[in-house]
Amino acid sequence: MTELDPVIRSFYRDRYVEDDRLVVRGHGRLEFLRTQELLRRWLPPTSDVLDVGGATGVHARWLAADGHRVTLVDPVPEHVKQAATIGTFAAEEGDARALRHADASVDVTLLLGPLYHLVDAADRARALAEAVRVTRPGGLVVAAGINRYGGLLEAGSNGTLTDENLHLFLDAFASGSIDGSGGFTVAYFHHAAELATELTTAGLADVEVLGVEGPASNVLQNAAPETVEALLPSAVLFARHVESDPNLRAASPHFLAHGRVAE
Repeated sequence: MTELDPVIRSFYRDRYVEDDRLVVRGHGRLEFLRTQELLRRWLPPTSDVLDVGGATGVHARWLAADGHRVTLVDPVPEHVKQAATIGTFAAEEGDARALRHADASVDVTLLLGPLYHLVDAADRARALAEAVRVTRPGGLVVAAGINRYGGLLEAGSNGTLTDENLHLFLDAFASGSIDGSGGFTVAYFHHAAELATELTTAGLADVEVLGVEGPASNVLQNAAPETVEALLPSAVLFARHVESDPNLRAASPHFLAHGRVAE
């Protein structure tokens, strides 16, 4: 199997509780609800779904409950072990760049994490090529990306952006790459048009890139916990209304792109 960057594995094994990101904090809950909303909009009923980079099963769980036949693949053994305890979907260790699944064997392939953990463009292209390979003609590939402005949006809204560290965010903005020294792990941040080009170059048709959380995400990140429940409905509505607006799409910390495999 292609080796996962040890910095990334250490981050998720030792420093980060993946489940908490999408179910505990306000902005993570917004990301979860909007990702769920978009996938439910796009996925055909009772699909064979390959959830590549599916971590501990936060999306695989509800996809299986919705009636999809889900196989989760993740390169972090600890994630796979935890996901397997859920019991409503298959979970196996694997890498997005070298999937062990047969050609044209699933209806939908999800890449909800791999593209922003693959810093090299060639690795991202391999992951997308593998997703296209295992997806049936006419099937769907969905890929998430982190917005190139994401670091600046977060630091500028939570009070951590300073004259002293501004250059770190500007360097990351210029290159798209971060080295894991600033709190997050090794990652690549996309422009929306760049993400669309990567999917199109992989051979996908009808590619669309939407903003996930919308401009209210950082409000929820900084909101008092007791106010989050009241703020979420408005934030979701706002995000839905501007999801495809090119003037506001880059206000979302994450993008979600989808495209069809040629028939």
